[in-house]
Amino acid sequence: MGGLRGVRRVYAGFSLALFAFFLWSAEFERLKGYAVGLFLQIDPLTALSGFLTSQTLYKGLAFALLILIPTLFLGRFFCSWVCPLGILNQGLSHLFNRRRAVENWEENRYRPLYRLKYYLLVALLIFAILGALQIGLLDPIALIYRSFALSVLPALDRVTGGGIFAQSTVFHGGVLIAVILLAILLANRFITRFWCRALCPLGALLGVLSQWSILRIRRDVERCNHCKQCLRACQGAADPDGQVRVTECHLCMNCIEACGTQALHYGLAGEKSSIGKPLDLNRRRVVEIALASVVAVPMTKGSLSARSAPLPEVIRPPGSLTEVQFLARCIKCGLCMRVCPTNVLQPALLEAGFEGLWTPILMNSVGYCEHHCVLCGHVCPTAAIRPLSVAEKVGAPPFTQPVRLGTAFFDRGRCLPWAMDVPCIVCEETCPTSPKAIWYESVTVSGRDGRKVALKRPFVQPELCIGCGVCENKCPVTDLAAIRVSSVGETRSRENRMLLNQQS
Repeated sequence: MGGLRGVRRVYAGFSLALFAFFLWSAEFERLKGYAVGLFLQIDPLTALSGFLTSQTLYKGLAFALLILIPTLFLGRFFCSWVCPLGILNQGLSHLFNRRRAVENWEENRYRPLYRLKYYLLVALLIFAILGALQIGLLDPIALIYRSFALSVLPALDRVTGGGIFAQSTVFHGGVLIAVILLAILLANRFITRFWCRALCPLGALLGVLSQWSILRIRRDVERCNHCKQCLRACQGAADPDGQVRVTECHLCMNCIEACGTQALHYGLAGEKSSIGKPLDLNRRRVVEIALASVVAVPMTKGSLSARSAPLPEVIRPPGSLTEVQFLARCIKCGLCMRVCPTNVLQPALLEAGFEGLWTPILMNSVGYCEHHCVLCGHVCPTAAIRPLSVAEKVGAPPFTQPVRLGTAFFDRGRCLPWAMDVPCIVCEETCPTSPKAIWYESVTVSGRDGRKVALKRPFVQPELCIGCGVCENKCPVTDLAAIRVSSVGETRSRENRMLLNQQS
């Protein structure tokens, strides 16, 4: 039976390699139909919370049943066999462990602190029921996708001198995301798999489901000599030397291999198997957490955001649902930002309120929306950004109108031809629409010294502008562009219109 740990290591290595391959493939030059969001699609917590928030189950998330159903029979296998963050935590815990045996015995005992993940799960599900999808903040799959896509891979690209990204990539708030990941990983130095034991809401959900599992770690009370070697090796603080806590067991199989008397086995109960302990929860705390969450949801919605009043800087990717629907589906995984070829998609901080934290917005000072690119909608695991065809995005037949992200406006006080009598038509030259949304008027002006200067002063034709941001990005006034895109006029909103066009 000790060979089960070896089997688990093979599966864990394969899962980690597959995750790394998907991240590497989620780049616009390498994306060739690979299911780069597979780990997000098989995440039961993503599927459940998204269903509670939007009352819809996106077809891709039906793959979550591949984890949910086996958990009911096999136990909490996902945490050590499949989850990339869990596998990293387990590896680092083993690497950091330089403790004596007696110290491991004490550390690997179950602690009341480990109830916290269940309380976090309750809070996040209450938020989802009340229409605030915040599961992506703590869901381990969304968290590790976001951390690697927006922090780890850009850092590796700089260290190695390229090859991971097609071009140098930077992300708004990437340092904060990196610090959170490092804190999670370094916590293993002090408490083995601290994240998995105490904070992971997905682990909590799987723990609840696993309490009904038929197959589990069993202890033969007659063979056990209480040497505590199993406790020393336990990754989940499941107390394998006593009444096994099946809800905390990660099925790492370490305890079975460590047992010198073969008192432990994985499978059905025997005549002399010890009785397992039930889920350890304080019902009063659960009620308090639920009530506190009900009170907290309106507070998170209380800030001025794109939900209550459209904000000019909240420009969503092409194909995004209306803001309310978008926030009800987006899990902040960062895949759309990872695949964007121009780096224009950036994680929001508080531009869209607390609900919009780490959701994608366009920052045209960094990049622009490539005219024929629709990759972001095709990798989104929850359809917060619906998949578009190129024809639909650009308005080619059979479509009559392009997808509009917003509208460009000139700041004539900064525009070179308008404010400084300096010839410039960069914005008109780079405008990708046909006919061009930017046109110019030829004028001749007299300079201070009396010289005549021929200028082409630009204008925007709003009904042709699609808000792609290339004009803003290429404007030679680099600190604060003389032409800037606002979200007004976006296709996805019937309300975010210019005053004269509110009826359109």
